Amino acid sequence: MIAAVLAFMAFFSALPAQPPKTLLDQGYDSMYNLAFQDAHRCFQEWEQQHPTDAMGPVSDAAAYLFSEFDRLHILQSQFFVNNDAYLNSVQSTPDPAVKTRFQKDLDRTRQLAESTLKKSPNDKHALLAKVLMLGLDSDYKSLIEKQNLAALDEIKSGTAIAQKLLTNHPDCYDAHLASGIQNYLLSLKSAPVRWFLRITGAQTDKEAGLANLQIVSEKGHYLKPFANLLLAVAALRDKDEAKARNILADLAAHFPGNTLYREELKKLS
Repeated sequence: MIAAVLAFMAFFSALPAQPPKTLLDQGYDSMYNLAFQDAHRCFQEWEQQHPTDAMGPVSDAAAYLFSEFDRLHILQSQFFVNNDAYLNSVQSTPDPAVKTRFQKDLDRTRQLAESTLKKSPNDKHALLAKVLMLGLDSDYKSLIEKQNLAALDEIKSGTAIAQKLLTNHPDCYDAHLASGIQNYLLSLKSAPVRWFLRITGAQTDKEAGLANLQIVSEKGHYLKPFANLLLAVAALRDKDEAKARNILADLAAHFPGNTLYREELKKLS
């Protein structure tokens, strides 16, 4: 018995130690747990410690966007599952104070990222921050303000920068989210709209979108939980309740403070 215990302890002591979570990691965990004040504290502390890193303000902007999504119930999966709700949803009423802080963070992100990229054009953090900045702004414009054409331009720009990022840093798996969102969400549009979007250079391939989301789900870092949520939405739309249930159960276990996952699980029980 003692030998078995010693062998068990030896096995786990031989495993590589997990690196401690950074303030960015802690902030994203809090954001996905809907603990937005904690998220802001982590992101702002990171920015104080790394004043030239654009990942600080862009992550803080993400927390503001997700807080608006939560307040306005935009991340409710039925918003996407129901075509009428997704295609014909009306403009929401944004919180003006949150919008001001959100835009300030995006402006700061742009300034820091461009300053870094002038010195180092392939800087990983600066390119990722620009991808996130364009994605967050396009989400705000399309899902809250319903400025779909303006959002489309930013989606395409973000995807182009993501491709450059992946060319130089193929291990930055979070960058696949840009193409995943563009392809999957735009594939939900009607056939005539998809034809027009393709003429403008937009990507509307559903399977390519899902493949990119799966990469982020399996190998992503900061954006892995968001990719998983979108995959759950996709599974619900495809009537694959078992897959959606597994994804939502895993998200609920990892982020117990997020009631969205538990609420959606109840609907599948």
